[in-house]
Amino acid sequence: MVCSITRRASFSASYYYRLPELSQEENEARFGIQARSPGATFWLWVKIIGPVDEYGMVANLSTQVKRSLRRYILKPLDGRNLNEAWVEFAETLPTPEWISHTLWHRLKPHLNVASIVVSPHEEVRAEYLGNGMEARLTIRTHFSAAHRLSLPQLTLTQNSEIYGKCSRPSGHGHNYNLAITVQGEIDPKSGMVVDFKALSDLIENGIIEELDHRFLNTDIPYFDKVVPTAENIAIYIRDSLEIPIKKLGASLYKVELHETDNNSCEVYGNSVIDSQTGLQNLGQLTQGSMSTPAPVSNSHPASV
Repeated sequence: MVCSITRRASFSASYYYRLPELSQEENEARFGIQARSPGATFWLWVKIIGPVDEYGMVANLSTQVKRSLRRYILKPLDGRNLNEAWVEFAETLPTPEWISHTLWHRLKPHLNVASIVVSPHEEVRAEYLGNGMEARLTIRTHFSAAHRLSLPQLTLTQNSEIYGKCSRPSGHGHNYNLAITVQGEIDPKSGMVVDFKALSDLIENGIIEELDHRFLNTDIPYFDKVVPTAENIAIYIRDSLEIPIKKLGASLYKVELHETDNNSCEVYGNSVIDSQTGLQNLGQLTQGSMSTPAPVSNSHPASV
């Protein structure tokens, strides 16, 4: 039986994003504080895949995996400046995307690595699955909004049977947590799958500014005729971002929306869906996901 296991680890290091053809002022304009050699604690999630052996293990986490991580990753990088630690980071900026790519290739000769996730802080994660120069980058953010779940052609009693308390006329609010994952080829110079600042600005100005502190049913024209369930909000965000992200040179992989700590949903980019042969391949989409979706609320039907 084939199974996957995941080992978490961390190291602390300094780094900087500087392109030699740019002045320090120009580098700071492009990369912000990352051009000034900040430090970070990098968290890693190393997924290993393989058959379960006679001892009930894919790999021995306390010996083989732990020792390999310490020898090939943690000891060489902890407390170092990444740009000077390895040749890979001297030639390409040590972005989360490029770090995950580099660690995967450093570990692959010693462990059957399926994917590596790298996170320098909770708002950003990158994932590499061994596909050439392709990687995924996730930006996490949040917004607050109110909504009411109801179909205009139904009575309050009928809506209450479908949506429960969520159909009450006064509406209610949520603090939504949003994760946008894009996919693309890592640039061999900048180490990025997409211009990070441009993507951050796009999400902030195109989505958060529009949805934050709004009553979705009345303030967003899209929801005049569409019930603003978490699923439909996620679809709206996907459809709003897909073309602009493509113009930045990447593709939208996934939108993950947490309505509460208990309820969340995720929708995939149309290019991802088109590359699959059907819903039976949904497991292939989620195989490399960086988080496990929470159960979807039973208070309203799924829209996807």
